[in-house]
Amino acid sequence: MKNYIKADEWNIIEEGFDPHLNKISESIFSLGNGRMGQRANFEETYTGETLSGNYVAGVYYPDKTRVGWWKNGYPEYFAKVLNAANWVGIEVKLDDEVLDLATAEVSEFKRVLDMHAGVLERNFTAKLKDGKIVKVKATRFCSIADDEVGAIRYSITPIDFDGKLTLMPFIDGDVKNQDSNYDEKFWDLVADEFSGTEAYLKLRTKKTAFEVCTGSNIELYKNGEQLDVQLEEVRREKFVGQTVTLDIKANEEVTLIKIAANLSSENYPKESLLKETKGVIAKATAKGFDTLLSEQKAAWATKWEESDIIIEGDVSAQQAIRFNIFQLFQTYTGKDDRLNIGPKGFTGEKYGGSTYWDTEAYCVPFYLATAPQEVSKNLLVYRHKQLGKAIENAAKLGFKDGAALYPMVTMNGEECHNEWEITFEEIHRNGAIAFAIYNYIRYTGDESYLSDFGLEVLIGIARFWKQRVNWSSEKQQYVMLGVTGPNEYENNVNNNWYTNLLATWCMKYATEAAEIVKTQQPQKYANLLESVNFRDEEFTDWADIIEKMYYPEDQEKGIFLQQDGYLDKEQTLVKDLPASDRPINQKWSWDRILRSPFIKQADVLQGIYFFEEDYDLETIRRNFDFYEPRTVHESSLSPCVHSILAAKLNDEARAYEFYLRTARLDLDDYNNDTEDGLHITSMAGTWMSVVEGFAGMRVRNGKLQFNPFLPTQWKSFSFTIGFRGATLKIRIAENGITIKNNNDVELEINIKNQLYKLAGNTEIEVKNTELV
Repeated sequence: MKNYIKADEWNIIEEGFDPHLNKISESIFSLGNGRMGQRANFEETYTGETLSGNYVAGVYYPDKTRVGWWKNGYPEYFAKVLNAANWVGIEVKLDDEVLDLATAEVSEFKRVLDMHAGVLERNFTAKLKDGKIVKVKATRFCSIADDEVGAIRYSITPIDFDGKLTLMPFIDGDVKNQDSNYDEKFWDLVADEFSGTEAYLKLRTKKTAFEVCTGSNIELYKNGEQLDVQLEEVRREKFVGQTVTLDIKANEEVTLIKIAANLSSENYPKESLLKETKGVIAKATAKGFDTLLSEQKAAWATKWEESDIIIEGDVSAQQAIRFNIFQLFQTYTGKDDRLNIGPKGFTGEKYGGSTYWDTEAYCVPFYLATAPQEVSKNLLVYRHKQLGKAIENAAKLGFKDGAALYPMVTMNGEECHNEWEITFEEIHRNGAIAFAIYNYIRYTGDESYLSDFGLEVLIGIARFWKQRVNWSSEKQQYVMLGVTGPNEYENNVNNNWYTNLLATWCMKYATEAAEIVKTQQPQKYANLLESVNFRDEEFTDWADIIEKMYYPEDQEKGIFLQQDGYLDKEQTLVKDLPASDRPINQKWSWDRILRSPFIKQADVLQGIYFFEEDYDLETIRRNFDFYEPRTVHESSLSPCVHSILAAKLNDEARAYEFYLRTARLDLDDYNNDTEDGLHITSMAGTWMSVVEGFAGMRVRNGKLQFNPFLPTQWKSFSFTIGFRGATLKIRIAENGITIKNNNDVELEINIKNQLYKLAGNTEIEVKNTELV
């Protein structure tokens, strides 16, 4: 665990430069706007250890897989978001020496990420090898007001010398992914061009033929006065730069403004991409850096009005929750239903930037409550658009008749993950997608989604489950063989409780959804069933499986069994593991892990979290108390589920303990892996831990309900949510809960099992003494 980030409510602050922490900081201080993003690489040259990363949403490459033993059904590639052209680069040369913090003596180094404004600022003083001392201040942002634009203001001041300053702002497309197999580079040059102070680089991906045009415009100032200079053009392989040399004197400040744009052929015709990029650059340049910055601040202010969580009395916790919210909105804005959320967002290359089930299970609840309804809806439409590919994926594995298996890992709907125990067996992902549809409708009341998109997906998923189970003559029940549950430390097991539960729930919900559409939109219903060649006896088949599914359990212990045979394992607890053995995924052989009872993340408890209303408190408690002590939490997705369930059980100590594990996971580098990128999807779980955990927020029967408690470490906490046309501000303090309605919509709200009417533009305050 690291602890070098300074506590601050609105800022992420690093003081002092430690090159051993640089890759971690590159992740933590990353910027993005939903359309593009970048790690916090230095603008100037840095020859130390670094992971350079600039990413453009939706642009990917089918990298060749490296599999020692090929199996039928394996995908031929692993899709990954590409490291795109580096637009932030500025080479700085003082007389004949290049400024490089890997070789200079660095002092007064400070890096600040202003989360309220969405701006990264870096200040430092450097003493070069020849003794010259310079001071630098760099400010940059990726605009969420105009998500194709980024801007840099880079100021350099010589402290103790006169001399020559040479600057070369550049765009470098000769890049590769750190995780590229066979060290392959993925980009080909299409065109490069200069026009006065502007430079453009147009690249095309190999195989997928995406095109991205990156452009920039340069302005130079000395002591605040704009300079009229001639820039020398520099062309290299997939590289365009512009150099200028200035005479400088001690304490004169030279400022370079670099306004850049990234445009993709996903949004523009390829033949007009360069022209469109020039137009974006012209418009952004006309506004200027200060106006672009003002628009950025205003846009972020609106985001925070919709989503902020305010914690009184704990600066570290306040900083952490805002950091999680900030990174989620940097990653996904919901403007484009072709885009989704990679586990690392725009902050690193691990997991390839692809879509996992994390989106449906963890991210959808966050966006439902903190963003306009269209944002979460677009996450669901993304999957509907890929239904055809999901049916193809299932067909590759031998399924038929329109059965749909959504991929574990994907960019375009095709499965691109090739570990057999995941690709073929971690099929619970299908259920998470169906649950997200249910969750969206439960929260928004938008049942029209079923007739427009949802029912077709639910039918495909239900058809898959029907074919995936088989009848056990011995048990006289349906069983599910050869699966991997959420606990990936168990592979190829029979009757994973969570997976069996999801399968029957999906078939039940598909049946209910069909009845809703049939009643509300009979013609749409008839047309849909005809288009998917649906037969009424399919409902009968589903009902039979729902009635006769086998669920493993231990009646003596009163628990659901994670899978058949789980209790055959030697039941060692995590507390008995030596610290030197943790994390087991780095210290143990896979054989040893598979034979152990240790659980990577919530599995049975994931199912109880999804369907908690189906279980009484004692059932939840027995399962929680059995499984949590066996859970090593070596997935970032694990602590939040445990925090929410602990809160449900009024176990405040453990609820807060698990919250802390997820809230500062990246800021403090708990798992020693932040340098690979941030854990974006688990950040949504941090929000869930506060809102669903401490505040106890649920939606039941179309109404919001709260069952709050205040962590003893806090004086109060408050948050804003949108719900069915109302914007609510909820504050939970030692004496009770206050809910303010900022819209005209009237609601009924359940607080600790008591119903309250909340009129439009009013507030209610419920004291703890009034609650049973």
